[in-house]
Amino acid sequence: MLLTSSTPETVNPVATKAEALGTPLICGNVPWQAWYANLGGNPTPGKSTFKPKNSIMYFLGVNDLCEAFIAMWNRIHAQLHTNKIVGCTFPNDSDGNAFRAAWPLFAKPAGYTLVDPPAYTDGLTNYTSMISLFKRTNCDFYTNVPLPPDFNVFWKQAAQQGFKPKLATVAKVLLFPSDVKALGSLVNNVATDAWWTPNMPWKSSLTGETCQQIADQYEAATGQQWVQALSNYSLFEVAYAALVASGDPHDKAAVAAALFKVNIEGLAGQLDWTSKKNPAPGVVDTPCVGVQWKPSSKWGYSMEVVDNTLMPNVPTTGTLEPTNK
Repeated sequence: MLLTSSTPETVNPVATKAEALGTPLICGNVPWQAWYANLGGNPTPGKSTFKPKNSIMYFLGVNDLCEAFIAMWNRIHAQLHTNKIVGCTFPNDSDGNAFRAAWPLFAKPAGYTLVDPPAYTDGLTNYTSMISLFKRTNCDFYTNVPLPPDFNVFWKQAAQQGFKPKLATVAKVLLFPSDVKALGSLVNNVATDAWWTPNMPWKSSLTGETCQQIADQYEAATGQQWVQALSNYSLFEVAYAALVASGDPHDKAAVAAALFKVNIEGLAGQLDWTSKKNPAPGVVDTPCVGVQWKPSSKWGYSMEVVDNTLMPNVPTTGTLEPTNK
């Protein structure tokens, strides 16, 4: 069995090889549309009938990110009476192409206009033309899905050149404290998504420990701030459930078949591959909350839950505020 996690660049090649070799595989922390399309499936609602042979995954989708970000845009729009114009920076990679295709499906019905420059190549160092476009079109909102170093360069140049959106909602970046340190005070009230936080109401299927207990143990053991990657714990929960249910953990075909029958509550949430509510075979779509980075006396900046529209059972820990007023 293989376990893999975090971004299409890492996960998709492993999934392709696992399917070819007949190796049972569990994937996490990769937007499900990018994962599913890579294996040959059609992520369009109503057309997602393709079933992988050996691979399953759990994580949020572009749909969850769009809905979570729009919920926060709507609240800032009501608060500040903004326009509904959104500047986008989507690179020419798996995530960027998936976002560029999906965003209009969600933004237009919500009344938002996307200002979407041509796709750029990862590693770009000069964003002046994009920034000028966003200023010229009066973008009150901003969204993206870049590599973390690319966003750091863009956001610093945006500050230098006077692009100050009322709310910046970023995907794929500012997910971990290490990303935040690189930006310093420029990170204040930048919003992103969180697929896992210590105050989510899940428990380990192996030990019964809560998300908060696992986060506390991580901080005590490392001296570092908790990270969302702790949700990767559930890769091992799913593996254990499948190996036990297979009847023969040395039979790859039996283990692969058992993967599609796993139904547990794990640290990453309700993981039920038998549910008819799943968007595609082999996919469990786990939603997210909206968060902002805010000053913290303990850590410098901490990730606070400011919008729970998609997960009302997760308490908020902070107030949604404009990135720039």
